Amino acid sequence: MSETKSYRLEQREIQAFLPHRYPFLMVDRILEITGPGALDDDSPKTKVGIKVVGIKNVSVNEPYFTGHFPNMPIMPGVQIIEAMAQVASFAFYPTYMKKTAEERDGFRCFLVGVDGARFRVPVVPGDTIRFETEVSLCRSTMWAFACKAYVEGKLVAEANLMANLVVNS
Repeated sequence: MSETKSYRLEQREIQAFLPHRYPFLMVDRILEITGPGALDDDSPKTKVGIKVVGIKNVSVNEPYFTGHFPNMPIMPGVQIIEAMAQVASFAFYPTYMKKTAEERDGFRCFLVGVDGARFRVPVVPGDTIRFETEVSLCRSTMWAFACKAYVEGKLVAEANLMANLVVNS
């Protein structure tokens, strides 16, 4: 039976899904995964419109702040894009969770494109970034996402991302 529920994921569940670890794990919490229909349906045509919301707490202890920039720490745009991609990848989570352990082991998601990236406001230590992503295109293993990042309700960055799903058999 297909699921229509929303998801909220904590660190343990995030690490069970994402292969990333410190210092490259950029997601602290997934607040919700919602969609226009059954989230665990395998059909690509049902994936458009799936929304994922996640957060990243930006700490002064992040390793990139020692060099970007020592007297004025700003989170690098490439790190914001990576965090967007990690949050967006949770659009696959409901389908992934219904697979067997063997099927899960061969699953990988790779970022293959970034378009229209804009960084509107610097992100600094102490900020909590709220990422809002939505599947805008799904064709078999190629997925596209519209992503936005907010700090205290203000748009700080946005980009359109493309990812490729790879399943090793």
